[in-house]
Amino acid sequence: MHKKVNRIQPKSEKRSQKKHKPWIVHVFNQQCCVAYITGLYSCQWKIEQEGKSRRELCCCSSREQLFYPFLVISFCMSVVLLFVWIETSNEYFDFDWVIFLGTRYWFFWSLLLLSLFGILTAYSSLLLVLGFLLIWKGNELYLHCYHKILTLLVILICTCFLLILCIYWKEKWLTVGLSLKVFAPYMHLSSITVMVIVSWPVAFYLIHLEQEVRIRRYKMTWFKRERIKRFNILTKLRAVQVAIGLPFFLILLCLYVLPLGFYSPCIQEKDKLGPKPDIFGHKGAPMLGPENTMMSFEKAVENGAFGLESNIYLSYDEVPFLMHDNNLRRTTNIREVMPNASFRHSSLFTWNFLSTLNAGKWFVQFKPFYNMKPLSEADKEKARNQMIPKLSDLLEFAQKEKKFVIFDLNIPPPKHPLRKTFVRRVVSVILDSQIEQHLIYWLTAFDRMYVKKKAPGFQQVGRLYSIERLTKENISKINVDYKKLFYNGLRDYKAANININLYIVNEPWLYSLAWCSRIHSVTTDNIQLLRQINHPYFFMTPSHYMLMWFLLDGVSAVFIVSIFYFHWWKENKENVSESSSSHTDTDSINLEKGKSDHQKASNLSIKPPSRVLDSPWTRKAIYPRLPNSSISNYPGPRQFLVAPKKIDSKPEPDNEPLKSMMPAKVDVRQLTPSEASELILAPTREATREPTLQTALPALTANEPTISSIEVLHPETQHQSTFTVEPFPRNRVSTTSDMSLSSSGFSPKKN
Repeated sequence: MHKKVNRIQPKSEKRSQKKHKPWIVHVFNQQCCVAYITGLYSCQWKIEQEGKSRRELCCCSSREQLFYPFLVISFCMSVVLLFVWIETSNEYFDFDWVIFLGTRYWFFWSLLLLSLFGILTAYSSLLLVLGFLLIWKGNELYLHCYHKILTLLVILICTCFLLILCIYWKEKWLTVGLSLKVFAPYMHLSSITVMVIVSWPVAFYLIHLEQEVRIRRYKMTWFKRERIKRFNILTKLRAVQVAIGLPFFLILLCLYVLPLGFYSPCIQEKDKLGPKPDIFGHKGAPMLGPENTMMSFEKAVENGAFGLESNIYLSYDEVPFLMHDNNLRRTTNIREVMPNASFRHSSLFTWNFLSTLNAGKWFVQFKPFYNMKPLSEADKEKARNQMIPKLSDLLEFAQKEKKFVIFDLNIPPPKHPLRKTFVRRVVSVILDSQIEQHLIYWLTAFDRMYVKKKAPGFQQVGRLYSIERLTKENISKINVDYKKLFYNGLRDYKAANININLYIVNEPWLYSLAWCSRIHSVTTDNIQLLRQINHPYFFMTPSHYMLMWFLLDGVSAVFIVSIFYFHWWKENKENVSESSSSHTDTDSINLEKGKSDHQKASNLSIKPPSRVLDSPWTRKAIYPRLPNSSISNYPGPRQFLVAPKKIDSKPEPDNEPLKSMMPAKVDVRQLTPSEASELILAPTREATREPTLQTALPALTANEPTISSIEVLHPETQHQSTFTVEPFPRNRVSTTSDMSLSSSGFSPKKN
């Protein structure tokens, strides 16, 4: 047989069919991606054709619905914890130092926690994304039990760490507040962009639910609406729409008006921007050399330090020396020289012993900062030879370089000979060094009156005291923690012409915030990076920010409206195409069935029946070619005027003739010219034949034209049969009369 060719098919489609699809299309198809996503989410790697959700309102069971909020909570808590820990990167060294004091082992615990929080956030985010993709494809959600256990574990871990931060490290939340002051404008603009992206799935789901409501409302009858008024399917669909759409639009509205409610120091006019803050080297330059050594102070001066900061202890023989910790374990080789004394207080050693300890080998072996650059070979060799310096060495170097000196003077432990007179001893050492007095920033509040009397040239520096106390003590400078900047930006102190020094500022965004807040100086470990900043980061003028604000709001609103309109148009187009295709399929099915029935009937008039022993009044004899299951759909012996036999019991009235004689409920399709000619010529052909009784009966039935009709059904009854066969009335009468003549022994005359 010749192969049928579709001549109507365009040439472009023929060419596209001939093209060989690449291998990636066969391997990474849609079904493969859905199976992979389902396997990751539910650990079920078998591809099931029945994976589509059969639920009306939700794509998961009630158990999954109850657990899904826990997944959202784990995601939110992990994101908050990760954000808090990233913003506190300014104090990673202090955190590692505190852990070292407890564990006696130096390690980057801060980076370990950062990795842990990142993994928790990535895991919870991945589960949310996979679940969303499954919902997008219409698959049923089933989260594996292992994922549920891990999700609960994520919530537990995040809760524990957040409680620790709230109880033991409350000031870290001030760092988060400061970061929001800097990043809030950019987070606002980025959040609007994210909302535009999120509007795509939200619009898809809302429009889909709206179409579902319309379809169900069309299917429902009036009495069903009255019977189910309150808790019906439409109410549930509307509730889902409100639960999805209302939070989305509320968040979007808040983002549109958010700039009206926050203040950022980084948004100001250029002429109001203060000078660049000066930089004090905290313990010198601890990222370039061992802390509190002469090498570290030299590196700080090379990088343009305004002043040098240090910590001072007094030895047991009354010699002030530089040391940050209260013991020698971390920054010296005391464990090699005297292991049993490694945890003894530093002030309990004499200077003769302290001067023999090495203070630089640890710096080469263990990196104190994770972001410090590698040292050159010359710097490594120089660091290995560093010793513990005295205060007089630092003062001599500062006098030479004309740098300011600020230091924390630590109180000696009990039973120390200078327990009560340590301040006077340090003042005498400073005065003996012949350094200019105005280069000394005196920070210690203990015995301040003696210091003012003995060294009136020292610049007195206070803490975060009240303005009245500072004015009374004639203090014009304060040294405060950078987190105190959160409280109104220390405006009252700046209004009182009090210079502010912040410690410890290591991150560029914090330094930029201090610059925009008109802070005079900062103390830092990262001097080599901050000195390169010539303009504050994240700085914007109000006009520039307002332009970006209004422009992004307008563009985002247009995009969101366009996305909703696109999904509405696409959904309507799909509904129209589905309804038209289903209607066309119904027409073609009815037409093909009518043609097949007509062909079967015409074939029966030519071929003799195979069974002649059956009763002529049964349907089996009338329709010998039809299967047993289809005989009941055709008219029986009720068409022939023969009375039924009498039976003892009273038979029930047969209503089939009435049903068969009832008119069709719908419009009858128009006959084709070939079918009309068959109807006209059928009686003529039948009259020219002289068939026997066995051949006449099938022929009479075959001459009945079958007209297939299309019935427009109610949506509630679409599952029932849609095909009806109506016999032609005129033929039925003629056939019945002919049958009565043949039963009496006469045959019809030829026309």
